[in-house]
Amino acid sequence: MSVAGFAVEEREVGAARYFVTSGGSGSPVLLVHGFPETHRCWDAVAPALATQHRVVSVDIRGCGASEAPPGGPHGEGYSKREMAGELVELMHMLGHDVFGAVGHDRGARIAFRMALEAPERVDRLAVFNIVPTVDQFERMGAGPSLGYWPWFFMAQPAPFPERMITANPAVFVEHAFDTWAGDPGAISPEHRKAYRDALTPSTIAAMCADFRASFHLDRHHDAADRDAGRRIDQPVLVMVGDDERQLADAGEVWNRWADEVSVVTTPGGHFIPEEAPDQVVAALTDFLR
Repeated sequence: MSVAGFAVEEREVGAARYFVTSGGSGSPVLLVHGFPETHRCWDAVAPALATQHRVVSVDIRGCGASEAPPGGPHGEGYSKREMAGELVELMHMLGHDVFGAVGHDRGARIAFRMALEAPERVDRLAVFNIVPTVDQFERMGAGPSLGYWPWFFMAQPAPFPERMITANPAVFVEHAFDTWAGDPGAISPEHRKAYRDALTPSTIAAMCADFRASFHLDRHHDAADRDAGRRIDQPVLVMVGDDERQLADAGEVWNRWADEVSVVTTPGGHFIPEEAPDQVVAALTDFLR
């Protein structure tokens, strides 16, 4: 399903088949969703951006209506480096060789990696509700660690987390929305149902592979880049929800990675594309201009 006026198609990139929606005209922008959602998280954002941009949104590798093989024992195939490479190639297939990248949660980790590894392709980067993966792991032993349970539970060797989640997918996804959102009611019943319906055995396996990759691969990629002094040259917009207190210093963290960082705080918690869509649209409209 896509928002009104957006075309739907599938594109094969390597071993993955991506579900893609696109609409509008103007400079291209790629929207990449996070966990445990699909492209539907952008339903209130994409149409507004499409008045000035060509907006592309996808279901990330193996999630939603996108299909991909399961990952390796350490999440091989689902490292953010690999997923970023696939989305850069996807945008090329769609005729967009230079574009803005906007990501929420897991999608922001992919967008960050795109900007770092393909700076000639990504001219602006917007990241919602994250700090880089290496920084995330370094802070997870502190007070808010209970809220970070997916990082370690879902990274457990297969098939343990897959079986646990498959036993009751609805409890799994509803717990995330009810405890991470500043306003759980902002995640509509329609969207909640769409996200529950998307939790098939194959998409659950992909989600676990994503987190395994962060534990075994992504944080080491980030650490190596940080040690080498690699930085993001493009303008970076960092957005966080006011209720997500553990990210109050997100701007300071991103300033260690990028030369030009702006920070916007919105109402709500972790799911700001749905909790604060008007503020997200306003900030992105100004930033992408």
